Amino acid sequence: MPYDKKSQDAETAIERIVDSWKMRRKDDDDRKSYDEVFNKQNLMRIYKLMSDGVLDVFDFTISTGKEGNVFRASTAKGEHVAVKIFRTSTATFGDMYKYVAGDPRFFGVGGGNRKRLIMVWAEKEFMNLEALHRAGVRVPKPIARNQNIIVMEYIGDETEPARQLRNVALEDPGRVARQVLDYMALAYRKASLVHSDLSEFNILVKDGEPVIIDVGQAVLKDHPNAQEWLRRDVTNIARYFRKNDVKIDVEAELKEITRP
Repeated sequence: MPYDKKSQDAETAIERIVDSWKMRRKDDDDRKSYDEVFNKQNLMRIYKLMSDGVLDVFDFTISTGKEGNVFRASTAKGEHVAVKIFRTSTATFGDMYKYVAGDPRFFGVGGGNRKRLIMVWAEKEFMNLEALHRAGVRVPKPIARNQNIIVMEYIGDETEPARQLRNVALEDPGRVARQVLDYMALAYRKASLVHSDLSEFNILVKDGEPVIIDVGQAVLKDHPNAQEWLRRDVTNIARYFRKNDVKIDVEAELKEITRP
C-alpha cells in the first residue's frame, strides 16, 4: 500500500488527542465522556478542526448531557474554547424533532433519520448562535462547526467554567433579570428567534453577567408554537427570580418583547 502522509498525520494527531485526554480522565464522568464521544468518526472530525487551527488539545469536561458533551479545549496559542459534541449513537433526543419541524431553514427533515436529525440539530444550534450573537444577545460566540461538533467561546476562567444561574448568589438579581428579559427581546426583534427552553439551567453567569446557552431548540418567531414557548420562557424566568424577591409581570414583558 502506498504511503499516505495525510492519513499518517491524521492518525498521529488522533493518537495525541486520545493520549492527552487519557491523562485528564479523573472520574467516571470523564471515562463515560471518552467512551461515548471519542469514536473514530468524531476523532477524524476533531482532527479536521485541529488541522484548521481551531483547537489543539482537550482540557476537561464541562458538562455531560443527554444529547452530547461539552469540553474545554485549548488552541495552539493557549486560548480556551468550548467544544460541544453531539452523540450520534447513544443520545436521547426525545421530542427534538418538534423544534426542527416547521422551521423553513430545514424544510424536509424527517424525524425518522436519527443521524440526519442530529446533524441538522448541530447546524441549527450554530446558526442560532450566529444570529443571536449578531443581534447583540450575550451567547457564546460561535467559532466553527464540523458535522455534529461545534466550537464556540469558552465561558469561564482558567480553573472552572462559569456556573449556571441556579448555582449563583446574585448581588443584584433585579439587574440580571432585566438583562435576561432584554436579551429575550433582542432575540425576538433582531434575530427573529425564541429560545423555547429558557430557564435557570441554561443561563450562565460570568462576572455577574448572564450568558444564554443551549440554543439548539430556538425557533423562528413565526414557528407555529413560538408564542406558546415564548410565554413558557418568560414564565420560567419570572418563577425563578421570584425566589430572589424580583417581581416580573409576565403579560407586560410578553407585550414588550413582541412589540413592533
